[in-house]
Amino acid sequence: MMSRLPFIHHSSLPKEMNVREYNRRAWDRQVEGGNVWTVPVGPEVIAEARRGRWSVLLTEQKPTPREWFPTEMKRLEVLCLASGGGQQAPTLAAAGARVTVFDNSPAQLAQDRLVAEREGLDVKTFEGDMRDLSRFADESFDLVFHPVSNLFVPDVRPVWREAFRVLRRGGALLSGFMNPAFYIFGSQDEGHASLEVKYKLPYSDPEDLAPAERERVMAADVPLEFSHTLEDQLGGQLDAGFHLTGLYEDRHRWVRLAEFMPTYIATRAVKP
Repeated sequence: MMSRLPFIHHSSLPKEMNVREYNRRAWDRQVEGGNVWTVPVGPEVIAEARRGRWSVLLTEQKPTPREWFPTEMKRLEVLCLASGGGQQAPTLAAAGARVTVFDNSPAQLAQDRLVAEREGLDVKTFEGDMRDLSRFADESFDLVFHPVSNLFVPDVRPVWREAFRVLRRGGALLSGFMNPAFYIFGSQDEGHASLEVKYKLPYSDPEDLAPAERERVMAADVPLEFSHTLEDQLGGQLDAGFHLTGLYEDRHRWVRLAEFMPTYIATRAVKP
């Protein structure tokens, strides 16, 4: 799963409520509403992937470099982490990988099962918190594919530690995440039109939205977002034990800030 549709407001809720449960319900609603990151790939994408012609997204526009993947995809054990929606997982499965999807949203996981059943693919799905992969044994996977989604949890370092644990030696974590500078301007309606600095970093929907704004946007029932520092995003991967071997930047399509600076970062990190 990735960041929400353009021009959808931020949402918030009282601190005493469970963020994970709220975001599970919110992403289920995004599936109902047809968010672009919840629309399953068509048969033509799967057919091309079976012929070896495929690409997947860690961020919004730039395809993940093919050299970030092993040359041989057959029987590669892949964990698509917080990556439900019927897009990346079935594509990688059609390319020959053995794919497991782990996501917080039952409706997003249902999209992966829909494509798998339609196309005769073997894709396993599990529901859970991206910060807790305890259902998987140490060194279970050769590759973890983690597109822009850690903005939906308040703490990101457990994601890196768990990804490191479940990867085999020599395995790679491919991750996409938001440039934290994105959040100093608030949502598009709040500040991106004029690009006036509004918030200190790190940003949190529950803590930083004004009560009036919170009241206004809660009816939309969209996912809560959190910025994370580069120290936690990049430094967190290094502290978990990874070696960073690749990095690129990307931009939103419909955000004015993206006219002036990259709004996404993607990394490749290897477990030595």
